[in-house]
Amino acid sequence: MPFPISEATPIRFAGPLPAACDVVVIGGGVIGVMTAWYLAEKGLRVTLCEKGRIAGEQSSRNWGWVRQQGRDPAELPIMVESLSIWKTLAQEFGDALGFRQEGVLYLAKTEKEIAGFEDWLVHAKAHGLDTHMLGAGAVAERVKGAEKAWKGGLFTPSDARAEPWAAVPLLAQGAVTRGAVIVEHCAVRALDIAGGKVAGVVTEQGRIACDQVVLAGGAWSALFARAHGVALPQLAVKATVMATAPLPEVFAGNAADDDFAFRRRQDGGYTLAPGAAHDFFIGPDAFRNFGVYLPVLKKDFRSTRFHYTAPEGYPDAWRTPRRWSPDAPSPFEARRVLNPAPSRRIVAEVSKQFAHTFPGLGRSQLVAAWAGMIDTMPDVVPVVDRVAQLPGLVIATGMSGHGFGIGPGMGRVVADLVAGATVGHDLARFRLARFTDGSKIAPGPSL
Repeated sequence: MPFPISEATPIRFAGPLPAACDVVVIGGGVIGVMTAWYLAEKGLRVTLCEKGRIAGEQSSRNWGWVRQQGRDPAELPIMVESLSIWKTLAQEFGDALGFRQEGVLYLAKTEKEIAGFEDWLVHAKAHGLDTHMLGAGAVAERVKGAEKAWKGGLFTPSDARAEPWAAVPLLAQGAVTRGAVIVEHCAVRALDIAGGKVAGVVTEQGRIACDQVVLAGGAWSALFARAHGVALPQLAVKATVMATAPLPEVFAGNAADDDFAFRRRQDGGYTLAPGAAHDFFIGPDAFRNFGVYLPVLKKDFRSTRFHYTAPEGYPDAWRTPRRWSPDAPSPFEARRVLNPAPSRRIVAEVSKQFAHTFPGLGRSQLVAAWAGMIDTMPDVVPVVDRVAQLPGLVIATGMSGHGFGIGPGMGRVVADLVAGATVGHDLARFRLARFTDGSKIAPGPSL
């Protein structure tokens, strides 16, 4: 079964491309879409350019979790706001979003994991979350038919889920309804810089004059930024996901331990994924940024499978150009949609683990398996900041696998940052300069 969004998907958003606007947003994932939504609500003329299809990459390929639980303390207040926004979005779009508040449950196999969950409760209490610990008996009552004897769990009943490949295109339509212009199959090749600041962008369909640009290009952001002299230590990891046919319900929400994660889907099946395992393609940026990634590598080394080269045309592939002319096709046109092959090893292991954990379900029939490239940062939190060296450029990238759920709230934040309005949250942890000002790079919670 092919993934629902691909380069073959018919273009839904065709512009037309304006000659000028106030803000250009680069990238049609959830962050770019919701930034455009809120900029349009402010009455600004905003154009979103997407090289492939809206939500064609990680924004449609993620687990579909809308979670507050386990967030970095700096992300948490934005995520609390984001959940509130998700509720209003569900009122506007109805069941089509697939939004349900069925909770997030983290499952502990060891006392050490339980201690880590209890440590995070401090942050939950500070923000008034309904998060609480469950004992082994309470976990067994909630997760039906499991053979695993978990020692306990961390549960946030108000956390939610949605259907990514359905939700983000709907949100894009909502942005257009509010006045945003969205143009698919329209790569931004370069910034147009005059007098040391942004004066517009050059796209494959022509130039757009503007004085502000939001770079929300996901896994492609570092490649675009470096071409303009902006060092962004972002890498991308491949994450494999799969979907079962409809099954009896064992848990209505989202749950995970360190072996696998699962989420009830709108169609009655489960979305499955490894608890931590992923693949990493080694390329020039990996070597360039090795030192700054050491802290997170030490925490996550065993769960990462390394490959010597990325598929041709990927952002950090060895032969991907690092420089190009705005007047000629760019790397962004050469690879419209990142569609990595899922790891057969991970698919086999996760489906086996799921079957062993829930023997009453039998060996689940898989109806699809796919992978996505997660844009990640050395401390596993994003960059959301103005670029001091290039006035007019705002970066909003490196969501590190946390972007889908926080997307509506982060879009509101980025829009206010662009508009010069009060953001309402402390963005110091997300500043770009943290990688150059001598700050200690401290990875966020790996919950």
